[in-house]
Amino acid sequence: MKKVIYMDNNATTKVDEEVFEEMKPSFTSLYGNPSSMHTFGGQVGKKIDEARERVARLIGAQYPTEIIFTSCGTESNSTAVYSALQAYPDRKEIITTRVEHPAIMSLAPHLEKQGIAVIQLKVDKYGNLDLNEYDRYLNEDTALVTVMTANNETGVIFPVEEMARMAKKRGVLFHTDAVQAAGKVPINMNNSAIDMLSLSGHKLHAPKGVGVFYLRRGTRFRPFLRGGHQERNRRSGTENVTSIIGLGKAAEIAQTHIDEENTRVKEMRDRLEEEILKRVPRTILNGDNNNRLPNTTNISFEFIEGEGILLLLNELGIAASSGSACTSGSLEPSHVLRAMGVPFTAAHGSIRFSLSRYNTMEEVDYVIEKLPPVIENLRSISPYWKDGRPTPEFEPCYD
Repeated sequence: MKKVIYMDNNATTKVDEEVFEEMKPSFTSLYGNPSSMHTFGGQVGKKIDEARERVARLIGAQYPTEIIFTSCGTESNSTAVYSALQAYPDRKEIITTRVEHPAIMSLAPHLEKQGIAVIQLKVDKYGNLDLNEYDRYLNEDTALVTVMTANNETGVIFPVEEMARMAKKRGVLFHTDAVQAAGKVPINMNNSAIDMLSLSGHKLHAPKGVGVFYLRRGTRFRPFLRGGHQERNRRSGTENVTSIIGLGKAAEIAQTHIDEENTRVKEMRDRLEEEILKRVPRTILNGDNNNRLPNTTNISFEFIEGEGILLLLNELGIAASSGSACTSGSLEPSHVLRAMGVPFTAAHGSIRFSLSRYNTMEEVDYVIEKLPPVIENLRSISPYWKDGRPTPEFEPCYD
């Protein structure tokens, strides 16, 4: 198999080799049930406690017991939403944004059928929220505000701490989906007004199939899954011990690499982005250049389809994405870019490059070399492009 230059780390990440080594004993020797009374199971329970402490340190949680292990970020998000609605049954409204991950967006139509009003805050052309609009919607009927810490497609970081403080003043619970942010930017829940937080193992070099739901001590809560006593009766089901151990180790490692994410990884992202924008005409950087994750860039190449770009890059051994991996296969342009007002002729041709500490500058230079001919080739057969420029009837209008 030829070498793959992997730049789709917002979709999933490589399991760190140290994480893999830490997981191995739980397959063959530490395989007891942590709920068992005997010592053989009890030693496994201690491993889960160790992982809980490691995750708590990564996000600055005051108490390890505020960490609840789940199957993924999606489960954690659903737990936050349905717990808030059940804990405050008289409140019939939640506030979110138009650019959330499908894990939240897809809940809206189901909630609306149950009589819950779902308010989706707008974003501007840079993907930023208007806190004045948010303040107008906060009221005594709001059960929950759920806003992602950082957008998975553009990397734009939202002011969730300020928003949580605003919600707290109104007596409203606040949840954030920190799946993309954890391990890339510092998080300190001990000094935060946020009540609930979600993260996912496979986005920070842990295995797939494990996530975390952070629940601040004292927060009113109703379990999403019932049927067992696990996780202090807050999440039923035998624990995914192997993956939990892996997530704990990954959290410990991530804590030591946050500075690298914001220096070396950012430098690679910046070089990739700057050279592409310089070498390829009619490209648009999507998102707030000064307020985003250090590993993410989202670039629109006008008048061609993102799927075509990805297929040709794939032939060159380059793995990237046209948006959220959870919506791949859809022919519709990204809901995130449409909410930002990106024209269809650009939104259809958007590519997300998301780097990690495993990438190198040599890989960045390879992509810089190979991408411009790919774009030129696709535009040469595009009906919207002729003689090195867009045909006049398809020239988009920009604000």
